[in-house]
Amino acid sequence: MKRSTFVRLTAVAAAAMALPLAASAQQVINLTVAASHPTTIPWVGFIKDVFMPEVDKRLAAGGKYKIQWKEAFGGQLYKANATLTSVEQGITDIGWVFSYLEPAKMPLSQLSAHTPFTTSDTRIVLSAMTEMIEKSPEFKAEWDKYNLVFLGATGSDTYDIWTKFPVKSIEDLKGKKISAPGILGLWLRGVGATPVGGALTTYYTDIQTGVSEGVVSLATGILPAKVYEVAPYVTKVNMGVVFSGGVAINKDSWNKLPPEVQQAMREAGVEYTRRHGEDLVQRHEMAMNKMVELGKSQNPPVTVTPMSESDRRKWIDGMPDLAGEWVKNNEARGVKAKALLTQYMAAVKARGAKPERDWEK
Repeated sequence: MKRSTFVRLTAVAAAAMALPLAASAQQVINLTVAASHPTTIPWVGFIKDVFMPEVDKRLAAGGKYKIQWKEAFGGQLYKANATLTSVEQGITDIGWVFSYLEPAKMPLSQLSAHTPFTTSDTRIVLSAMTEMIEKSPEFKAEWDKYNLVFLGATGSDTYDIWTKFPVKSIEDLKGKKISAPGILGLWLRGVGATPVGGALTTYYTDIQTGVSEGVVSLATGILPAKVYEVAPYVTKVNMGVVFSGGVAINKDSWNKLPPEVQQAMREAGVEYTRRHGEDLVQRHEMAMNKMVELGKSQNPPVTVTPMSESDRRKWIDGMPDLAGEWVKNNEARGVKAKALLTQYMAAVKARGAKPERDWEK
């Protein structure tokens, strides 16, 4: 064999031997990702379909790290009342934190819930709240305090009413037991209904068993949960959208990650927020139409009726000063909440929102 041929073969063999070594040099990082709700709920589905693939894509481009995901969606590890503590304590590394079920622990995050009828554009609220968390030390501290690193924002489409009885006027809601998630029960104070605590995972049974007679909820959640089967009367109130929490990672898990992985997660969180907001804007009307289609053969069939503008105005004007209460309660804790309210309202208006009530006054 010629020496030149031998040298070439040796080089090829050496290169071939190096390939598995290079592949084995990729570090595998094991992480659990979980949620109290199933992936049929849009903002949970987007963790699996957007956030995780976006992280994987960025890490694959770098070639040094790979996440081995262990999925526990749909309440496999914890229920809706434990989303914060489960990420805080490391029961899961990454999870959806349902902030508006945590008014005592995360009072600042309830701001959008105290300013209803501000906008029906999810993108506006998610962008404004992300800015508050990133730029306001007080908002950031609310996540830091519970051992959380905020990665991406979640929100709702606009809120309406689903009931087991027809709502011909605002008076029909007075005295009725209406389910609402956490802090959103405050909105019912404008119509004299009795709020009943609950979540998308409990509404169907609550109405079926008489615990409540309807819900304040959103089309994109009601559709997969099939609540329209027991509450077929849909009253379109268009109460606006809220910031409902976010994708977060346990801070201890975060600190163990290489900077490249942290950066990939930050970028994936931004993409998650953007696409989640855009999706909800489009999905709301589709969900309403689908409910009518699926429920047309049930008895009674699903019907959608817009609330009159005069009744909407009564509802808006009849609400107590929710934003003022938010300011008062938080300033009692030493937070300059009035300035934060002003900052938030300026942020949503700068993004095109036209609030139907001036909550700063």
